[in-house]
Amino acid sequence: MNTDEEVPESAGVTTRLLSAVDLGPEIEGMAGRQLRMRLITIEPGGVFGPVHDHKGRPGLVYILQGTITDHRNGIETDYGPGAGWPEDKDTVHWLENKGTVPAVEVSVDIVRQD
Repeated sequence: MNTDEEVPESAGVTTRLLSAVDLGPEIEGMAGRQLRMRLITIEPGGVFGPVHDHKGRPGLVYILQGTITDHRNGIETDYGPGAGWPEDKDTVHWLENKGTVPAVEVSVDIVRQD
């Protein structure tokens, strides 16, 4: 990630937990982790930051509505409905909605339980 890149503070983002399952009883070696599915909405002009990584928290994103701009390594990539991206141990990024309609994504990831 370009450390000179100025990233705005998070704003205009809502997150709703849709479902989660404790992976410990399901898969040996996964105690303390859960599979989580969230609905994330980024309003027009909204930012999902700060710059963050996904080490220990792999996931997948699917766009339902609008366009989300993913910022990685100084490169902007736009994702629209139906498209998405994987988030693995090498992912370091931040997101924004440059459009005029809310951008809505389904995010599924594996996280440590609180």
